Amino acid sequence: MLRAAYMAQELLTTFSDELKGVMLQPAEVPGRYTIFLNDEIIFDRKREGHFPEIKELKQLVRDYVAPEKALGHSDKDNRNTNTTL
Repeated sequence: MLRAAYMAQELLTTFSDELKGVMLQPAEVPGRYTIFLNDEIIFDRKREGHFPEIKELKQLVRDYVAPEKALGHSDKDNRNTNTTL
């Protein structure tokens, strides 16, 4: 439950303009961890074989709600081009 609450808080912070809310619902089956966006499953722990890292989850949600949104260090393809080394 702590992991789910942490991820919900991260999603609400990152997508404050895109998401209207996050609902946490205990599963009837132990070990179940499924993430829906509207009525579509975007992540299922059993299908994927692991719990999502927050970076992976943010990318999945971003791809559905705001494909052009840069996630900074969480981006898989380094969309944030303003970074200087």
